[in-house]
Amino acid sequence: MKKTWIWVGVVVIIAAIAGGFWWQQSQQNAPVTDKVAIGNPATIYLHGFGGGPGSTNTLIKNAEKDGAQKVLTATVAPSGKVTWTGDPQKVKHPIIQVLFTNNRNPDYTVDGTWVRNVMRGLKRQYGVTEVNIVAHSMGNMAAMFYATRYGNDKDVPTLKAYVAIAGHYDGILGRDDQPNRIKLNAQGYPTPVNETYADLVRLRDKFPKNVRVLNLYGNLEDGSNSDGRVANNSSRSLKYLVAPSQASYREQMFKGKDAQHSALHQNPAVAKAVDDFLDF
Repeated sequence: MKKTWIWVGVVVIIAAIAGGFWWQQSQQNAPVTDKVAIGNPATIYLHGFGGGPGSTNTLIKNAEKDGAQKVLTATVAPSGKVTWTGDPQKVKHPIIQVLFTNNRNPDYTVDGTWVRNVMRGLKRQYGVTEVNIVAHSMGNMAAMFYATRYGNDKDVPTLKAYVAIAGHYDGILGRDDQPNRIKLNAQGYPTPVNETYADLVRLRDKFPKNVRVLNLYGNLEDGSNSDGRVANNSSRSLKYLVAPSQASYREQMFKGKDAQHSALHQNPAVAKAVDDFLDF
């Protein structure tokens, strides 16, 4: 009988622990709609093509070690509707992780509209008036089409800083580019120019004024001058696109196997460069 009661006690304890874990998870994943000021500037993290939480989790965890805090996740449906989850609260360096349900959408103008919907919600529901963007790969295309089409609207926060990681502004290797094909002039203008870059050139005067821009890219040092997916000059062509805004622009190359396209968002040195730039 005594053993029976011991086993009952063990089961009760396990159930309590499991119940507590479930409650904690349900609280983190529960939709939130309350209007809570989360602080300024807020920093949003955008994943790339086929990406998800794992694409920016490492960057966010490093930022939290440096004093930032993730307070919200914004999940964007294909319709553009944004669902907010997390624990909104006012902190010094609030972080918002953005997840696209359709994470393989190749229409960058639509991706930019989804970012606009997130930004509108941040301003309306969470009192955000200033924002930073950290983006990897295709997330940069979403960021640029957002910034040039909607970044000066009154109903979105002011863009203060933009950190680009492995941006493919003028093409992707194996799709519409090949190693060492793109050449840049002194102003960062590439030759040849693909259709997407031409679209951004037509919009470059609309990029918000005086944004601090940090452009991070990887070189495998295998002769391709690329991160294996994106040529360095495709990434570096960002310089020309932001020049009219009088943006503060600088770039940094990472080398070796940890500079591979998808490895960049897991690279501690990249995370440190991001956090230092954003003053976390």
